Amino acid sequence: MHEQQKKKIRILPTTYFLSSLVLSIGLHFVFPIIRLIYPPYSYLGYVFIVFGGVMNVWTDTVFKKSNTTVKPYLSPTTLITHGPFRISRHPMYLGMTAVLLGAAVIHGSLIGFVLTVLFVVTMDIGFIPLEEKKCREAFDQQYLDYQKKVRRWI
Repeated sequence: MHEQQKKKIRILPTTYFLSSLVLSIGLHFVFPIIRLIYPPYSYLGYVFIVFGGVMNVWTDTVFKKSNTTVKPYLSPTTLITHGPFRISRHPMYLGMTAVLLGAAVIHGSLIGFVLTVLFVVTMDIGFIPLEEKKCREAFDQQYLDYQKKVRRWI
């Protein structure tokens, strides 16, 4: 077998995020179920979307400047504890969740909130434990100390 054939196809968190966002918006219009939030309160969703967008851009910039990977299945080369990582150990997931929550609030229908919760559970079970294990292996006590100071989400 060729080396390329042996490589696993890995679904990244951004794929789950984008799928959840598209489903949330699409299902709201096709099958809105129950509307929970109405204007003008639904406009608060834009605050969540802006926060999430800023958080993701800021985090991505810090990753690039620190020259370490954003891919959860690769081992990190630098322990980042500044910038958005002072707020959350997983600020990119926090940002994605905020965008999903913002879309759910804007549309106000139950399905958006359900998909946001499913995204959080998927990250919490499917990605975060692996990432934190890799950080513990790479940075040992330094990462354990960081874990004690900064919460997983917020």
